[in-house]
Amino acid sequence: MIASSQLPRRSFLAKAVFGVAAVQLTSTVPAFAQSARAGSARRLEPLKSIEAGSLDIGYYEAGPANGAPVILLHGWPYDIHMFVDVAPQLAAAGFRVIVPYLRGYGTTRFLSADTPRNGQQSAVAVDIISLMDALKIKTATVAGCDWGARTACIMAALWPERVKALVSVSGYLIGSQAAGKNPLPPEAELQWWYQYYFATERGRAGYEKNRHDFAKLIWQLASPKWDFDAATFERSAVAFENPDHVAITVHNYRWRLGLAEGEARYQALEDRLAKAPVIGVPTITLEGDANGAPHPQPSAYAGKFSGRYEHRLVSGGIGHNLPQEAPEAFAKAVIDVTRG
Repeated sequence: MIASSQLPRRSFLAKAVFGVAAVQLTSTVPAFAQSARAGSARRLEPLKSIEAGSLDIGYYEAGPANGAPVILLHGWPYDIHMFVDVAPQLAAAGFRVIVPYLRGYGTTRFLSADTPRNGQQSAVAVDIISLMDALKIKTATVAGCDWGARTACIMAALWPERVKALVSVSGYLIGSQAAGKNPLPPEAELQWWYQYYFATERGRAGYEKNRHDFAKLIWQLASPKWDFDAATFERSAVAFENPDHVAITVHNYRWRLGLAEGEARYQALEDRLAKAPVIGVPTITLEGDANGAPHPQPSAYAGKFSGRYEHRLVSGGIGHNLPQEAPEAFAKAVIDVTRG
């Protein structure tokens, strides 16, 4: 873990001053007897697809069509099976569950070969707003982890009228290129080794050649106590064969460091995000007690949530991939924050 004065770039909150009051309740949630190997043979199928914005988005849907919508957003290097055991629980509870592949993953494809393969944070958020429009979903609870948590936070900050409630693993993850330029202490920089690797042409080529083993290494480092089996990993690894996966991944991390340009059409959104806007929708943030990935302390971001807010620490050796390692705790957070 990194002290609040040494926030990692995954959070992009370096040296921000939080002056907004929030109602915060902190609790510890046990992971019970959830198996790290649960659901390893099951896939989220059948998949659907729909044209939305610049993409043809592949997604899984479960639950009643008239249920309260919940959108579950995965991170890197994971895929929709991050929610393989969450989605059925939410569907059984009466929610309409949508689990899309982000740009550069799985069956999601760009509609045009001319569209920049852009991984900047606002572009990914616009994708999901476009998906909601295409599916005629006016408002939804949005929940995610890693890139998905950042995307969910951005949606709640910029389009609060579209987000009924928010669940975010590792809290407030909105950032900016300016914040990403702030150097961190050596120990914190070490945790971001892959970001510097991707900044080089050697790193891009290495990820292209070794994306399978690279992703497995990240899984192991980020969740050191998660005893996932080969079938569980291979089920997700298929998603990284997307033809745009490497380009999107490398651009995302280069953009964060200011080494790659974003698209002009997203600049107004990035200008708003650079001000670290407060999120006012009902929110539950989650953290695993064995998260091996860079992440901020909850005290560093509590003030960024001005509405009904609670932070939950999930115990039992739970790492970075909290929805897949502790699906009951994640599903409960979604249900609780939505129903109040």
